[in-house]
Amino acid sequence: MSPQHNLILVTGATGKQGGVTARRLLADGRAVRALVRDAQSPAARELAAAGAELAVGDFDAPETLPAALAGVSGLFLVPPAAYGPKGWDVELEAARGEAVVDAARAAGVWQIVFTGIASMGDDVSWGARGKKRIEDAVIASGVRYTLLRPVRFMENYLLRTSPVDGIFDGVHRHLFPAEGPMKVIAVADIGDIAGLAFADPDRFHGRVLELAGDVLVPPAAAAAISAATGHQVRYHEVTEAEADALGEEIGNTWRLMRHTGGWLADVDEIREMHPGLRTFDTWLAETGAAQIKVLLDHENARVAG
Repeated sequence: MSPQHNLILVTGATGKQGGVTARRLLADGRAVRALVRDAQSPAARELAAAGAELAVGDFDAPETLPAALAGVSGLFLVPPAAYGPKGWDVELEAARGEAVVDAARAAGVWQIVFTGIASMGDDVSWGARGKKRIEDAVIASGVRYTLLRPVRFMENYLLRTSPVDGIFDGVHRHLFPAEGPMKVIAVADIGDIAGLAFADPDRFHGRVLELAGDVLVPPAAAAAISAATGHQVRYHEVTEAEADALGEEIGNTWRLMRHTGGWLADVDEIREMHPGLRTFDTWLAETGAAQIKVLLDHENARVAG
């Protein structure tokens, strides 16, 4: 019998995936403890106001983890990305995740839901190697587990610091072939699916879920953004040379997308599991268009000024 009403520790709770998962669980009436580095940050205080218990801790300070995991039955695990000027720091990312898994097992945690990155064929895609090591640690831990592998976030149109992605000067630059396919998912749906896994641990135990909410061609997505925001946005397919200039891993991912056909995720399979799965148009109507419009309005005002 699963401990349905016990405490769930959500890591990355002030970030995208952790934040939506914490709020989904709270809305479902679950007890949530949020792992935060600063309990006084605005995001942490918002979680506390929503009903979450706060635990101060840090992936890079393993000695803080046992107290955060004490009395916890479920763990939502999303280690912070370890990406810098030289690419992914696989060792750092893996070590962070493995340390939490070890601490969770020692604390008697009953279930782990880990979120990593979607797969492309049999190859290791950009950013996947560290996450694969964490997945292996979760599987070897002996606890009930579910592995989530989301594709590109719809929210990535809002990025301002990524070497590819985001919208700048009316252009969305990315590695995806212009003719597609580009699979995307709303971050809120990741939280919803994590909530399903925590609600029914036996059904979701051992499942590896490649998550996508919609599939479309990038120029069509740009046209939808243009229509929804009133700002003209076009898509630029990064060339192989441009990708290589941004770094070896980005160049390799450019080639991987074309050699494998892209992410493996099956939208219909995920929608059968989660009928409320958002399409790209749904996401734009709910929150996406308004957020993108604010950014583009600000950019246009800056240029005009």
